[in-house]
Amino acid sequence: MDPKEIEVLLQDALNLDEVHVKGEGSHYQVIAVSEVFADMSRVRQQQMIYAPLQEKIADGTIHALSIKAYTPEKWRREKLLNMPG
Repeated sequence: MDPKEIEVLLQDALNLDEVHVKGEGSHYQVIAVSEVFADMSRVRQQQMIYAPLQEKIADGTIHALSIKAYTPEKWRREKLLNMPG
């Protein structure tokens, strides 16, 4: 599955500020950015992101998923800290 397809699925289902998906084969890394994550536990954030992908996980299209969820403010900070020098 193309990472862009996963981005579209997540964006359509969750109305995120930003979503970035990288991956190959059936292993993907997701970065999701939305204010909705501000008051959620990490587990709840992951459940929210897994939900629209459940069918693809169940049929084996997605085998492994790494999720990082940020509020817009935390994402701005994270990008600054991890910019290549």
